[in-house]
Amino acid sequence: MARSKAEIQPIAVNRKARHDYFIEETYEAGIALVGSEVKSCRLGRVNLRDAYAQIKDGEVFLLNCHISPFEQANRFNHEPLRPRKLLMHKAEIRRLYGKVREKGFTLVPLRLYFNQKGKVKVELALAKGKRAYDKREDIAARDARREMARALRGRYDD
Repeated sequence: MARSKAEIQPIAVNRKARHDYFIEETYEAGIALVGSEVKSCRLGRVNLRDAYAQIKDGEVFLLNCHISPFEQANRFNHEPLRPRKLLMHKAEIRRLYGKVREKGFTLVPLRLYFNQKGKVKVELALAKGKRAYDKREDIAARDARREMARALRGRYDD
């Protein structure tokens, strides 16, 4: 039975990415996994915290993504931090390569999820690093919005 987009539950989310980077564009990419990795993903045993993507020889690889070993896989288990190939169209890879090469962008995974067909997908972001003062501005703006919402909520309760 097919799921709607609203029902798709992410396997892992990189929350730190939106805090540390300005997100310019996002792309969806498939990921080449072995069976024990897919089973670990179904259990939610994935960490994207320090993960990033890199383009080598016209191919995109996801590095530093930790997928825990599947306990029942015994000797056929996978290496938790191995580089994993991302599946994208050649034109997309060329465009990304140009932007990463010239403008100082980084490829950061935002989330890992199963699509409607049950395939594991990665939401990859073309991102530019934030400075410390940018992060402080974001925190100040978020606090201001929260304070306004709190004031408006108190106003309607009377």
